[in-house]
Amino acid sequence: MQAPNPPALLGIDFTVAPSRRKPLTVARGRMLGGVLRLDGVDALQDLAGFERVIAEPGPWVGAFDFPFGLPRAFVEDQGLGGDADAVIAAVRGRCADRMAWRGFIDAWGNTRPAGQRLLHRRTDRALTGVTSTSPLQTRYVPVGFMYFEGWARLVAAGVSAPGLRAGDPARVAIEGYPGLLAHELIGARSYKNDDGAERLIARKDIVDALEQGRTRLGLRLKLTHAQREALVDDASGDRLDAVLCLAQAAWASARPGWGMPSGVDPVEGWIVTA
Repeated sequence: MQAPNPPALLGIDFTVAPSRRKPLTVARGRMLGGVLRLDGVDALQDLAGFERVIAEPGPWVGAFDFPFGLPRAFVEDQGLGGDADAVIAAVRGRCADRMAWRGFIDAWGNTRPAGQRLLHRRTDRALTGVTSTSPLQTRYVPVGFMYFEGWARLVAAGVSAPGLRAGDPARVAIEGYPGLLAHELIGARSYKNDDGAERLIARKDIVDALEQGRTRLGLRLKLTHAQREALVDDASGDRLDAVLCLAQAAWASARPGWGMPSGVDPVEGWIVTA
């Protein structure tokens, strides 16, 4: 049965250096029965805006598109600690900024055989049809920077992250991955970072599938006409990624234990719906 006052839901497409050109995107919504209603999408131009969002009083559940943990082999080699809080504290203690963090990772990677430098977590490879980017990757798709800037702020804000840290039970943060849900809906087709016809059609197909409930999440997305057009027309795909994370947060909010699998590694973390 649907709770009388379901929690607010957040879907966050994160970027480490938000700006007017490349904002950090937050989708907001709420579940009403089996329908996920999109309330709006915010574009944040600095990390201070992100800090304000995660400090908002609950109850809310958010899915965040960045890693909450690091590969255990890397953590153990570097003596970074035995849980996610200890690891980020050690990383921040040893690395003054994200470029220092890149150098720290590179120094370790240079001692490793080729092909064994950008390690993955178990959860990164538990996804059907896709593998998420290594949390040690700081170039191209700088997921390692997202960990450095994003997870540190969630910990500082005192949120709860199931399986990783006990915090404010009214503010629940879960690691999302929009690419997982997108792959379920359109396979390997590209849908972002291009305003060409093929990717526009791919975005439209994703939105259509979400509205019609053609996913394993068991929910339908409710949009206004203007919201639908905004999601399809955004060639960056950031707004759509935020909404995909929002759908993952909605799924978790209705599951016992937030849908967390058994045997979660407290250093590596887990990806919702994986």
